[in-house]
Amino acid sequence: MKVFDTMQISASGLTAERLRMDTIASNIANINTTRTEQGGPYRRKIAVFQENLETERSRESGKIGSVSRGIKAVGVVEDESPLQSVYDPTHPDADANGYVSMPNVNILNEMVDLIASTRAYEANVTAVNATKGMMARALEIGRG
Repeated sequence: MKVFDTMQISASGLTAERLRMDTIASNIANINTTRTEQGGPYRRKIAVFQENLETERSRESGKIGSVSRGIKAVGVVEDESPLQSVYDPTHPDADANGYVSMPNVNILNEMVDLIASTRAYEANVTAVNATKGMMARALEIGRG
């Protein structure tokens, strides 16, 4: 593994968790949005990631294989879970029976996802700082 690979992997994790937090913030901000540009209520968004694999030839054996370089964002997709139906005949978007289609955003799930994302972000920051510390130590050893 090259010296900066660990930094690259942690940086990809930081970028991914930032996207995940932005997506969660969008969901929370639109928890009561019943009318969007596409028509209908807001649908919860989910950030989708996959492992970032690169093909590399091994120096020792000469074999070609896949090496992980962290993760990458594939996109942001809409959650297809059912919308909530709330009885509120005074709402401007209520149907003939007085029900309003509300977004499929659950604030408790969003907060749990936000906490998990924050913890993952912090773990990646810790890994970056540990790598920086090891590199600084290696340079000090080289001086002595």
